[in-house]
Amino acid sequence: MNQSTMNGNTAAAGNTIDSHTVLYGVIGDPIRHSRSPIMMNRAFRETGVNGVYAAYHITADKLGDFIAGVKAMGMRGVNVTIPHKLDIMKYLDEIDAGAAAIGAVNTIVNDNGRLTGYNTDGIGYVRSLKEEADPNIAGKRIVVIGAGGASRGIVYALTGENPASITIANRTEDRARELALAFADKAELRAVTFDGLQEACLEADIVINTTSVGMHPNTDASPVDASWLKPGAVASDLIYNPLKTKFLLEAEKSGCRSHGGLGMFIYQGAYAFEYWTGQAAPVAAMRETVLASLG
Repeated sequence: MNQSTMNGNTAAAGNTIDSHTVLYGVIGDPIRHSRSPIMMNRAFRETGVNGVYAAYHITADKLGDFIAGVKAMGMRGVNVTIPHKLDIMKYLDEIDAGAAAIGAVNTIVNDNGRLTGYNTDGIGYVRSLKEEADPNIAGKRIVVIGAGGASRGIVYALTGENPASITIANRTEDRARELALAFADKAELRAVTFDGLQEACLEADIVINTTSVGMHPNTDASPVDASWLKPGAVASDLIYNPLKTKFLLEAEKSGCRSHGGLGMFIYQGAYAFEYWTGQAAPVAAMRETVLASLG
């Protein structure tokens, strides 16, 4: 495929489809907002993989039917998003150790009808954090704001980087404590309520927002006061719309480094692409496509 065709409207849906084209996709409820199809089809075009990737609106009562379809049609790979990351697990033949520890699957690999579930969210986040903000997480004091599904994968991946400590702050301490206990054998973890967040932030080298506070359209909100962060610390946000949240903008004004959520989205997709194809993902092209879609 020549460059002009790749950049033209005819290529927007993916590669030229023929009788050898392999199917991929993402499922969720809702799903029409997803930017995964434009990102992954660009990846296929860049690498010459004969695949096409689409979004499928699957409700909870249709999960079993969808998995039967994956096997019947020989779909090679599927990404899984909200609200199916937990429920999808019971339909799979094997769960990767990391995904099992996290308790959620966001990527499925189909090997001749045998379906294996992986979780690329946490490793995608850490890869992005190290490349874009802080290459050495070892020995760092980390604060994670929020104890929901997103934070679970991130905390698990962070424990593999040998941090000095990870403090999980949540509105309800029970949920934060449950997450801390889940990985207590891997690193020094502690739980606090939001009452203890300011004190924790004052000592932290990296502060990560895993909540939706500050996401479009509520862009005037921030999970913490930037004055709580010490100068030189990394302020990190999983949100990528807007690309820089109020939390990040104010942290920069306070002398901190900022790290937005776009990289995590790109790299969780990159790992999925690599699991499916065995090829290195064209990360720069994937990022370019998503940035263009965000205007």
